[in-house]
Amino acid sequence: MATATTTSPRALAPSKPTLLGGVRGLDAAVSLRLHALFLPVPRLLLKTLEIAGDGRIWLPVPISLLLLSASPANANASGAASPLLAGLVAGLVLDLILVGLVKVVVRRPRPAYNAKDMYVAVAADHWSFPSGHSSRAFLVASFLSAGGFRPREALFLWATATSASRVLLGRHYVLDVVAGACLGVFEAWLSNLLLRFVVAVCEVAISVSISGVKCGGLTQTCLRPLVRL
Repeated sequence: MATATTTSPRALAPSKPTLLGGVRGLDAAVSLRLHALFLPVPRLLLKTLEIAGDGRIWLPVPISLLLLSASPANANASGAASPLLAGLVAGLVLDLILVGLVKVVVRRPRPAYNAKDMYVAVAADHWSFPSGHSSRAFLVASFLSAGGFRPREALFLWATATSASRVLLGRHYVLDVVAGACLGVFEAWLSNLLLRFVVAVCEVAISVSISGVKCGGLTQTCLRPLVRL
């Protein structure tokens, strides 16, 4: 004899949407709307911004410049640039680590309408949150503007345009690029702290003349622009 199974009304009731789910849904809807609205924007322009914020450019180039400036042949000519380059390289490495960790932990898929012409360097690039381009662009803009590069408006205009291009290309959602931008500013602040620490250590080394240590042009000209972010 078959026994009837009873199901509680609570089990049949649809689950209530969570706050996080609602935010993600709104983020996805707004991102899709923006992507569709700006489809007339030339894709070549958006791809150019994508390349301009690519880590395959922003990591090797500063490292190469740092090594060149630290060489004995260029020590006198470019000593003042070395500390800024060292801080920038440290920030870029930190960005690479933090973005990769967050992507792997959150594991948010990229938009379904993302074109297949995206270069994937590592496995973490398959995930969407946060945007590495946005974090990198705002790290560079914040750090260089704090280091005295002008005009600051041009740096942040580039960073904003690069971040916006991620949504318009369909690579990311809006919250991805907002989180990436905030992360980049935070990383620039940390890099500034590191640079100030290195400068302070070198100044102490110079003051006590420890075995003739040279700190490569850590002058007031270099220190003055390092304002608070």
